Amino acid sequence: MAGSLLGTEVRRVEDPELMRGEGTYVDNLKLDLATPVLHLAFVRSPLPHARITGIDTSEASKQPGVVAVYTAEDLNLPAHHAFVPVNDVCRRPPLATGKVRFVGDIVAAVIAETKANAMDAVELVEVDYDPLPSATDPELALAEGATPQFEELGSNLAAGMRSDPAEDPLEGAEVVVRARLENQRLAVVPMEGNAIIAVPGEDTDEHELTVYISTQMPHAWQGMAAGLFGIPKEKVRVIAPHVGGGFGGKAGVMAEHTVAVAAARALKKPVKWAETRSENMVAMPHGRAMVQYAELGLKRDGTITGLRIRVIGDAGAYAGFGGALAVGPAYAMAPGVYRIPKIGYDVAVAVTNTTPVGAFRGAGRPEAAALLERVMDLAAVELDLDPAELRRRNFLPADEFPLTTVVGTAYDSGEYERALDEALRISEYQKLREEQRRRRDAKERRQLGIGISSYVEITAGGGAQEWGSVTVHEDGTATAAAGTSGHGQGHPTSFAMLVNDRLGIPMEKIRYVQSDTAVVPRGGGTGGSRSLQLGGSAIYGAAGIVLDKARELAAELLEASPDDIQVTDDGGLGVKGVPDRELSWAQLATHAQERGEPLAAEWDFDQGKATFPFGAHVAVVEVDTDTGFVTPLRHFAVDDCGRVLNPLIVRGQQHGGIAQGIAQALWEHYRFDADGNPTTATLADYTIPTAADLPPYQVASTETPTPYNALGAKGIGEAATIGATPAVQNAVVDALAHLGVRHVDMPCTPERVWRAIQAPGNGQADLWREPPAIFQTLPIRGQGPDLETADI
Repeated sequence: MAGSLLGTEVRRVEDPELMRGEGTYVDNLKLDLATPVLHLAFVRSPLPHARITGIDTSEASKQPGVVAVYTAEDLNLPAHHAFVPVNDVCRRPPLATGKVRFVGDIVAAVIAETKANAMDAVELVEVDYDPLPSATDPELALAEGATPQFEELGSNLAAGMRSDPAEDPLEGAEVVVRARLENQRLAVVPMEGNAIIAVPGEDTDEHELTVYISTQMPHAWQGMAAGLFGIPKEKVRVIAPHVGGGFGGKAGVMAEHTVAVAAARALKKPVKWAETRSENMVAMPHGRAMVQYAELGLKRDGTITGLRIRVIGDAGAYAGFGGALAVGPAYAMAPGVYRIPKIGYDVAVAVTNTTPVGAFRGAGRPEAAALLERVMDLAAVELDLDPAELRRRNFLPADEFPLTTVVGTAYDSGEYERALDEALRISEYQKLREEQRRRRDAKERRQLGIGISSYVEITAGGGAQEWGSVTVHEDGTATAAAGTSGHGQGHPTSFAMLVNDRLGIPMEKIRYVQSDTAVVPRGGGTGGSRSLQLGGSAIYGAAGIVLDKARELAAELLEASPDDIQVTDDGGLGVKGVPDRELSWAQLATHAQERGEPLAAEWDFDQGKATFPFGAHVAVVEVDTDTGFVTPLRHFAVDDCGRVLNPLIVRGQQHGGIAQGIAQALWEHYRFDADGNPTTATLADYTIPTAADLPPYQVASTETPTPYNALGAKGIGEAATIGATPAVQNAVVDALAHLGVRHVDMPCTPERVWRAIQAPGNGQADLWREPPAIFQTLPIRGQGPDLETADI
C-alpha cells in the first residue's frame, strides 16, 4: 500500500460548502414541515435582582400574528432546566418564578407567526418589579453581612471546601511570593448564537419530538431533554446542522431551549428561536470569573516547596456549571508542569446577580495555568532568576511518567523541558533579551516585554468513551460515523484520513455522518478536546474490524491465507507478491452483501483515562510607557498534543486558541456596574480583537504520544488558549519590570498599565491582601459535604 496520510497536511474536505455559502445553520434551515414554523421571543429582565409583582400580557396577546404569550404560570414547564447545578437550591427555572436574578433573566415568552411579530409584542408585555439589593462582586457577596440571594441558602456561598488547616503547604519555605489575581469574566461570543427549532411529532410519528439545534453535544442534549419532559429517550430526535462556534457555550440544555420545547408541545406546532447578538451577550453563560489568592513557597535555589491557593469562583445567578470549574478542573490541574510536594487548595463558590457562568474554551484549566505561571514569574523576579531557568529547575522529569500528582491527578506522558526548549529556540529568546536590554539602557518610550508560560491540561476528562462505525458500500465508497459532533474542528477530514489509512479507500470516496441521534445511536459530543482521541480511535478500531472481515472474505475468494492479504496501492485487497490477484472494495462489498454479511462494523472505544497535552509559549509585546498601550509583536507556541494526525488542522487549532488567549490577556472583560447592570454588553464595548490587532504567530509541535489509545493522540482544541494567556500577561509585566512594576491584572488595558507605572511603588501594595474570612469556615475536604473532581 502507498504511504500513510497520517501525519501529513491534508486540506479540510468540509470547507468548500461553507465557503460557497451552503451552510445549514439553524436559522437558515429550510424544513419541509406540514405546519409553518412559529417564532419565539423572550421578555427579559432589565434589572439584576427584583421581585416580580405582576405581569400583564393582555396588550401583547392582542397584537397581529401573536399566537400565545406565556409566563411561568401559563406553560407546563419542568421545575428547572438541565445543566449541572453546583447547588440544587440554586437551580434555575426556565421562566423566572417570583424573582429575577440577573439582567437578561427570562420573564415571559411570546410566540408569533413571524419573528418581527414576536419581537414587537415583547415590547408590550408589562412587568412590575420590586427592586432588591444585588450582589455583583463575588468577594463582597461572600462577605459577612451580605444579603443572601437565595433565602433558603442562607448566604451567597453555593459550595466550598478547604484543605486541612493543620497542614501548612508553606512550611519550610525560605521565600514566599504572594499575589491576588483576577481571572476576569469573559463572554463566549460565538459567531452563531444559540438557536433551536422544536418540532412536536404526530401520534403516528416515530419521534415524539424532533429538535434542530446549534449544540456541541446532540446525544447529551437528547438525554437531558428526555429526562426533563418525561419522554422516552428514543422518542427524541436531535439534529445539529452546521454550528457557528461553541467554545463550551453550547454544551447543554439552556433555559430558552426548555421554553421552546414546552411551547411547541403545548401548541402542537414547530417553534423556532434564534438568539440575537444582544441576547447572546447577556444570556449565554459566561466563562472564567475567578479571583485567586496564590502563595508559592520556594528554597533560595528556586526549588518549589509548596503552594497555597484560595479561589473564589463566581457562579453568577443560579450557581450553574461554571461554579464547579473552580472546584474540579482548576484543582486537578493546580500543580501544572511542576514538582510541587505540598498543595493547599481552598475554594468558595459565590452566587451573584450576574449572567450564569459556564464552560468556556479550557473550562478550569486556563484559570489554573494563569495562576501558576503568574506566580512563577513573580518568584523569578524575587530570586533574580531567568523565568525559563526557574521553570527548568522545577519541571516534572520526563522519565517519571506516568505519574500521579500531589492532588491525585494521573498524568499519562510529558516532556515539558523539551517543549520549553523548542519555544525558546524558535523565538530566539536570547536575542529578544538582548533587544530588551538595549531598549532599557536607551530609556526608550516603547519597551519590550518577553513572557513565558509552560502548561499542562486535561483532555477527554469526565467521559473517555465514544462510539464509531465504518461501512463499505457496494459502489466502493465508505461511510464513517461517530458520536462526537464536529462544528469546525475538522472531523470529516481527520476521520476520513483514518479510514483511508486502514482501508486504502480514497478520501473523496469516504463520507462522514454525525450529529443526528436517529442515525448515530450514541455519543459524547464535542467538548474537552476529546474528539480525535476518542471518536477517531472508535472509527480507527471499527475500520480495523472491517479490514479483518474483508481479509477473510478476500482470502476465500482468492484462495489465499488471510495473513497474505494486504491493502493494495489501487485501494483494494490483494495477495502479497501477486499483483494480478486482487479485489476492489466494490467487489468485496458486493460479495459480502450477497452473503448477508455486509462490510460494516461499529465499536465503542473506552479509553478509560484522560490524557494530558502540554506546551510552552513565548509572547513578545511592546508597551508604550507614556500611554500604557500594549502592542503584541510576535507569539511563539509549541503545543504537544501527542501524535499529530494532520499538522494543518493542529495549526488551525493553535491559531484560534492563541487569538482567544491573547484577547483575554489584553482586551476582553465582561463587566457589570456596582448595581449589577452590564456595561460591556455590546461588541462596541466588549473588545473582541480583529485580525489587525493580532500579531504574527509561529507555531510548532513536539510529539509525546499517549499510551492510552492506538493513535497516540491527545487533545489540541483548548491547548493554545491555555498557554497564550499567561505568556502575554507575563510579557506585559516583564516590559515594565525595570520600572518596579510586579503585576498588572488582566486584561492589561492601557489604563491599567499606565496606572501601574504611575502608582506609588508601582502598585506593589495592591499585589496581595488577606483572603476573605469565608475561607476559614469552609468544610474540610473529605470531612463533610463537598465537591470532588469526579463530580464534574
